[in-house]
Amino acid sequence: MEVTSRIEARPEYLSYEAALGARKLVEEIMLVKPGEDVVITGDTASDARVMELTAQAVAAAGGNPTVVRYDTRPTVAMEPPGPVAGAVARSQVWIEYTQSYIMHSEAFRTAMAAGTRYANLTGMDVQMLVDTVGKVDFAGTTELGKALVALLEAADEVHITTPAGTDIRGRNGDRPINLRGKPAEKPGETVMLAGQISWNPLEETQHGVLVFDGAAWPPNELGLLRSPIRMTVESGVVTAIEGDGPDAATFRRWMAAQADLPTGENMYRIAHWSLGFNPGVTKPTGRIVEDERVFGCVELGIGTKGGWIGGAPWVAPAHTDGSLLNPTIELDGEPIEVEGRYVHPTLVEICHRLGIAGY
Repeated sequence: MEVTSRIEARPEYLSYEAALGARKLVEEIMLVKPGEDVVITGDTASDARVMELTAQAVAAAGGNPTVVRYDTRPTVAMEPPGPVAGAVARSQVWIEYTQSYIMHSEAFRTAMAAGTRYANLTGMDVQMLVDTVGKVDFAGTTELGKALVALLEAADEVHITTPAGTDIRGRNGDRPINLRGKPAEKPGETVMLAGQISWNPLEETQHGVLVFDGAAWPPNELGLLRSPIRMTVESGVVTAIEGDGPDAATFRRWMAAQADLPTGENMYRIAHWSLGFNPGVTKPTGRIVEDERVFGCVELGIGTKGGWIGGAPWVAPAHTDGSLLNPTIELDGEPIEVEGRYVHPTLVEICHRLGIAGY
């Protein structure tokens, strides 16, 4: 995976700041209560320090931490070993740091049906924990997310363009707009890192050109993109994948391989549109949890669609995400963002209060 190089995470590196991030994650986001069973899963590609700090924070909150680590699978959404599936199915809270995450697997669906509160923090390292959780004003970022949700709920047509060539439209209809970075308040609830809203416009209305130019993952060979991936979208389905560089060829081959597997007919379907706005993420890093939340970015997912998004869900062999940089977003013809900078007065005012550079 192509990722931004970081300082080696020695035991003392950012130790105080990371401890604060773990505490905020456990107490403010996952809302761990005394006596709750909390399972923390990771694979051999996960940052062991993050897992240990999270377990310590759970213990400090009065919860019962259980850390489960296993081998790194070749791709996402594969079924985990049986003991892993059993552990998460019997948890009240499940925090996943696994690089090859098992969200969208049958084990995931079973755990959600059993009522666990789940967070997908795939690939999170110490620097990410500090930048995207520890340093972030959670309440302020949530306020910005709610403002974006309100604007999208009041609009029908969404039109997104980027300097790299994206030009795609969709109509929201009555689909819900989901604030993902919120506290885990309900049993069976999936929450994500602060700084993202997600929805899926009516599939038959999604048409245009989609260009990933920030990051895309999986496949494992990608991450930070060295060359853009250009796709044609017709009625919510990717009908062509093009690009002159090696990344487009890698992505095209991987998508074709997934399409040959059972349920592969759904692999080319657009699963969600998302807006990223985490103040701690200023550029792509190759780590998908951060790349989906680059401040001001747009991100789209392709493949398996979860039931929480709205509209009919479907299962594909995998799910992949890619980001679009410096987008212009128009809602019913009115811009709320121009080339990566929010211009709607409500959004500008919140960004100013949050101290975001340029506002």
